[in-house]
Amino acid sequence: MQPGFHRARRRFLLSLAALGASPVLAPSRVLGASQPEGGWPRRFQNADGTVTELPAAPARILSTSVTATGTLLAIDAPVTASASAANGKFFSQWEATARERGVENIWPAGRVDLEAVYAVSPDLIVVSATGADSARDHLARLRAVAPTVVVDYGRQSWQELAHELGQATGLAAHAQRRITAFDRHVADIKGNLILPRGQVNLISYNGPGASNPIATRGGVHGQLLRALGFDVEAPDPRWHGTADPSSDFIWAAYEFLPELRAGTTFLLRTDDAGVAEMLRDPMLANMPSVRAGQVYALGPNAFRIDYYSATEVVDRIQRLFGR
Repeated sequence: MQPGFHRARRRFLLSLAALGASPVLAPSRVLGASQPEGGWPRRFQNADGTVTELPAAPARILSTSVTATGTLLAIDAPVTASASAANGKFFSQWEATARERGVENIWPAGRVDLEAVYAVSPDLIVVSATGADSARDHLARLRAVAPTVVVDYGRQSWQELAHELGQATGLAAHAQRRITAFDRHVADIKGNLILPRGQVNLISYNGPGASNPIATRGGVHGQLLRALGFDVEAPDPRWHGTADPSSDFIWAAYEFLPELRAGTTFLLRTDDAGVAEMLRDPMLANMPSVRAGQVYALGPNAFRIDYYSATEVVDRIQRLFGR
């Protein structure tokens, strides 16, 4: 076809998108019991309550959520392009994998570019329902380009997200193999740990004048440490300092940190320099973990948990407490 046709088609689709219109789709069809497992088309239940019809297994995926991209890569999904973090970079725990697979860095979080979406020619678009990397405000326009699914990584583990994305991509078996291998790795590490006495807590330590998120027992960080045998301290939900509910963290003011009672603290999103800074903080001198000198960094990638960062955390725990 002539280049002029493609330009005219793009202008037409952009006009539809600007009006909030969607392309005409074939009648949706729910897979019946008589169809083989893994058949197409299939329907995906989105996190926002809508349903997306997926006509075939995707070959070119655009992830508008840098957080979801790690899980897509973990299940060997064909990611063609991905949004990056607000700093314009991919997460370092899977950056090398993305580079090896030729994933294009399409825009930093919060800056959706519709022309770039068309240029990528995706046959599946993944959007996060929440978070700084959410493109939910652009759903109508994205759905005018390709089938678009909405996930909510903030309310599920990376394993649960992997199951969902496996269904959306036809890679459920890949997802299950990755999860099984990871669970086996966690079990092997757990059997060779000498755990510190008492409870532990997990903090993203940011100091005075800022929120200092404390991981909950039921959040993804709490679940991961509990799977390794740790008893995770539950922060007081009344400390939560934002209007948005969170299952992963209590976004606590700095002044609440001295009220934590666990004898061991793990720091997220930092290295040993962050540990030294916390141990020098006079306001926190009476925290049991600080008094005992039992404060440990889980690494700069430990805040956003996907398969890659979770593996880094587990391996770091092994180095700290392995027999």
